[in-house]
Amino acid sequence: MKTIWPHLLLLIPILGFSQNGSVDTRAQYQYHIKKTTHPITLDAAVGENEWDNHMPVSQFFNHWPSDIGQAQNQTEVKLTYDDQNLYLLAKCFDNGERIVQSLVRDSDEDYWGSDNFSLVLDPVNTKQSGFFFGVTAGGAETEGSLTIEGSLTWLSENWDNKWASKTAQYPGYWLVEMAIPFKTLRYNPNQSTWGINFVRGDKQNNAYTTWTQFPVNFNGISMNYMGSLQWDRSPEKAKGTFIFNPYVTSSSIRDFEDGEELEAQLNSDLGGEVKIALTSNLNLDLTLFPDFSNADVDQQVTNITRFNIFLPEQRNFFLENNDVFSNFGTYDVKPFFSRRIGIMDGEAIPIDFGGRLTGNISPNLRIGVMNVQTRQTEEFAAQNYSVGAFQQKVLKRSVIKGIFINRQATSNTQELEYSRNAGLEFSYVSESGKLNTTFLYHTSITPENYKDTHFYGFDGYYSSKRLRTGWTLNVVGDNYITELGINPRLENYNAETEETVRLGYTLINPWLRYLTFIEDENKKLNYHGLRTWHNLYLNSDGTFNESQNNVGWDFEYRNTARMIVLTRFRKVDLMFPTSLLGDDFTPIPIGEYNFPWGELRYSSDVRKKFVWKANLAYGQFFNGTRNGAMVEGSYRLRPWGSFGITYDYNDIRLAEGYGEDKIHLMRFNGDISFSNKLFMRNVVQYNTQGDNVSVFSRLQWRYSPMSDIFLIYNENHDTAGFGIKNRSVVLKVTYWL
Repeated sequence: MKTIWPHLLLLIPILGFSQNGSVDTRAQYQYHIKKTTHPITLDAAVGENEWDNHMPVSQFFNHWPSDIGQAQNQTEVKLTYDDQNLYLLAKCFDNGERIVQSLVRDSDEDYWGSDNFSLVLDPVNTKQSGFFFGVTAGGAETEGSLTIEGSLTWLSENWDNKWASKTAQYPGYWLVEMAIPFKTLRYNPNQSTWGINFVRGDKQNNAYTTWTQFPVNFNGISMNYMGSLQWDRSPEKAKGTFIFNPYVTSSSIRDFEDGEELEAQLNSDLGGEVKIALTSNLNLDLTLFPDFSNADVDQQVTNITRFNIFLPEQRNFFLENNDVFSNFGTYDVKPFFSRRIGIMDGEAIPIDFGGRLTGNISPNLRIGVMNVQTRQTEEFAAQNYSVGAFQQKVLKRSVIKGIFINRQATSNTQELEYSRNAGLEFSYVSESGKLNTTFLYHTSITPENYKDTHFYGFDGYYSSKRLRTGWTLNVVGDNYITELGINPRLENYNAETEETVRLGYTLINPWLRYLTFIEDENKKLNYHGLRTWHNLYLNSDGTFNESQNNVGWDFEYRNTARMIVLTRFRKVDLMFPTSLLGDDFTPIPIGEYNFPWGELRYSSDVRKKFVWKANLAYGQFFNGTRNGAMVEGSYRLRPWGSFGITYDYNDIRLAEGYGEDKIHLMRFNGDISFSNKLFMRNVVQYNTQGDNVSVFSRLQWRYSPMSDIFLIYNENHDTAGFGIKNRSVVLKVTYWL
């Protein structure tokens, strides 16, 4: 009962915010599309009579950093279609000076850092999911899926499919033409209205403009503030929606840690993926012997916390449409995290096959079902992983969500070995999207039939142009076990007994941010603002465990530079002896620790050829001090090359006898785009905490739409004498049928 009053107090802001109605942009902004009577040639040039009979959109509005007034550099857009494709023509007016950071496709940083034009679509017209197609002034493409989390729209670039674009630059403007096959999209052929919007990135003015006008506190791809695409005749159901994407790999792998005399292992593998559109809105993805050798290398990080960290998923099969499974829980606890599949005790396990069914079975009901089977190894039994989830839209924008997760051993097991999780959530979203709150309850099921297997609470925020505030409450039981999820604070390691103890907790996390926008274009700042957030962790019995009180001030400049000043104060009741610097030092004893911390961050104008950022930090750290610094610089030879180096340094000095260490993390990136179809990525990382030096190089040639040849080189050394650990070379060829 000791925790009931903080819970009730946290509910006050949820109930207290007034509801402001939203502008119905889908009714206010409409584009009436007509079928073309002339063939469209994708050449970024306006042919005679090619686009004459189609209505233009010629008025774009400011969206960021200001949502007031019309765009300084306007954009004209036209749409049409034939039996196979949706076509778009965009004429982007400017002063002739354009920024193209790179020709590499599907690069988030390079795309948004360049002059760009984006088309966003909601073909199902439910404001729950959609598609994104974008191209820079230099012709670098990116595509992705749109998903809703709370009231915000998020873009995932991990969805890939076939489409085409062409750009050309002219004095005073640049042109974009797109052709998007109907078979690429999921839509209802009986539906005559789609959601649509256009987003223009004008980097010289550091501005983003949109066709529809809506508040700046929602990003430009927001599905709640799209316009309407009105078809003169609904497009028919696309034919030929069966896609086969086979691959073949040849690899040479040598592990030097098992013996210098060990010869390289030569392997050849076949596999592939099949994509089947069961209906216009429901898709089945199958994979056999998937190969993830072309996935990007993990970015090394320094971990000086008491808990494990989790690196992001990099495997495409698990990333496509992953939101239907992953958008559960809160930032602190995630019931499902796909990177746990195919990994046992930190060791990668081969996957034999997998299947995923995702999409809408009705306009308001979206489902996801996934099943993956791993292979038996000498140390581990074969495992079957199953996940099922649904999202039912209720009211105007709210959603009821449910998930069930199961891991089941399928070989070499005498006892029934499994781990299961189930959960139900209700996300209330106001019509304007300013207020949203999710109420959730989850539980875990294991053969031991533990008690206290619950995870419940709520999470939400209120967002207006200037004021943004949020709240999180997590109540986690001692035995809420998430083998396929993220719950790092549950497991506490005792460095003296070498035991791991599960301890439940309650997290109370209110936060607030207030921004002051500078409308005067002669001023250097776009905005500045205060933010503060507070994390209070309580033990299961309501006693104190840990608190973090944080205050920061943000400054964003018109030239894209940013500066952040942060101060933090932590109080920790350390319940177990803890080794923060490794087993060679005496563990920090149990007790109460109080320590302040200060940090300064700055990043320069990202439009320049040379870009840099720096973080400086200093403060107490348990019974000692920590001094941290990070510097990063990159130089761009636009648009073909980008070369950068990052150095992250931590000097930790605990009280005498408890250890001190200087942790160095260095990373070199060298990205080369020979064209918008041939790319090379190179990464070298040096990490003293992980005792590893890694070299990664990947050459990618997109020789045909959605078909690639990859050549990947990997090498790992230790940091002491740079002795080699392992080396691999992989050649992978994929083809899109």
